[in-house]
Amino acid sequence: MRHILDWTAIAATSACRRLITATAVAGAAIILSACGQGLDSGPGTGPVSGDALGTGANRIALLLPLSGPGGSADVAKAMQNAAELALAELPTADIQLVPIDTRGTTEGAQAGARAAIAGGARLIVGPLFAAEVSAVAPVARSANVPVIGFSSDANVAGPGVYLLSFLPEQDIERIVEYAVRQGKRSFAALLPESPYGSIAEAALQQSAPAAGGRVVTVARYGADEAQMQAAVAQVAPVASGAAPQADALLMPEGPPALATLLAQLSAANVGARRVQFLGSGQWNDAAVWRLGALTGGWFAGPDPTGWQTFQAKYRDRYGVEPPRNATLAYDAVTLAAALSRIQGANAFTNQTLTNPDGFSGVDGIFRFRQNGTIQRGLAILEIGNGQVRIREPAPRSFAAGG
Repeated sequence: MRHILDWTAIAATSACRRLITATAVAGAAIILSACGQGLDSGPGTGPVSGDALGTGANRIALLLPLSGPGGSADVAKAMQNAAELALAELPTADIQLVPIDTRGTTEGAQAGARAAIAGGARLIVGPLFAAEVSAVAPVARSANVPVIGFSSDANVAGPGVYLLSFLPEQDIERIVEYAVRQGKRSFAALLPESPYGSIAEAALQQSAPAAGGRVVTVARYGADEAQMQAAVAQVAPVASGAAPQADALLMPEGPPALATLLAQLSAANVGARRVQFLGSGQWNDAAVWRLGALTGGWFAGPDPTGWQTFQAKYRDRYGVEPPRNATLAYDAVTLAAALSRIQGANAFTNQTLTNPDGFSGVDGIFRFRQNGTIQRGLAILEIGNGQVRIREPAPRSFAAGG
């Protein structure tokens, strides 16, 4: 069996020997100053960027909604910080990172991609939103420049457009398969009436019978409490009583809606003692872990060790806590730097990026499929006392070509 791309084969004097491994997040904290000019196409809807970072031969564009609406600008700035943190730890990396502001619009994203390609970018990292990734895709493909985007919508992936994100269908497939191995056979679900809920339902309906289980009932709900109450009333008869028909209840929801659902379930006499609560990556949140009614609940997610180490480094450098998805930008830039160092001119070919043995980052192992989606190695986590513990470790490698 071949091995996940690891940098221990690089000379011990090279900074790249630390790249991409989950234990590598404790590297040097060298701060790079701006080393070159970014891309700016002028006023209007065109991209705006700051100074480029690094002096390497391979130019990497970082497309983010740095002046986007709502809280997107804050998330974008944190992701840029994470990208710069990764580059700062790799002072010999043969890349130059160019941040470009998409303004959170499809027009801005497309203009940013054009400017990046015109400026010689060999890889585009970002954008953040599904619509932006879709807008960038035809521009990048026509120039044969690969994209590593951050959207969690698998519909926008495709050849040459890879998603470095957490896909909800993989969370659900993993937790359902594990639950069946633990003797849970009959599944009920409370799902939001949203595209995310539709993805979750499709994943449940496919993964449960594939693992040897069955779906008893699925209830969808809207945004208000009355709609949630109606969905809970639909689920309660099969998930309560002396002999419930369902022995597992999937609720891939985050706060505050999850707290409302739990209170309504409790009032309907549905609790963790009667049915196994299951979640998704939406539960990978300290606010969820503090919900006492979820004690004993299971969900699939990355081993928390890598995140905790990254979180501490980010906090030490920037003085604030990072958002959870900041690791995506960190891993993307680390991967780009490592591939550039090892593969040279072939760093960003589709063959290199879809290496079936995959890579290892802050959040564990991952690999890109030919269709652009990502496959991650996830652990099974259990909630208790405001924390999570690992019930089943994440895999450490992929079977070659599997």
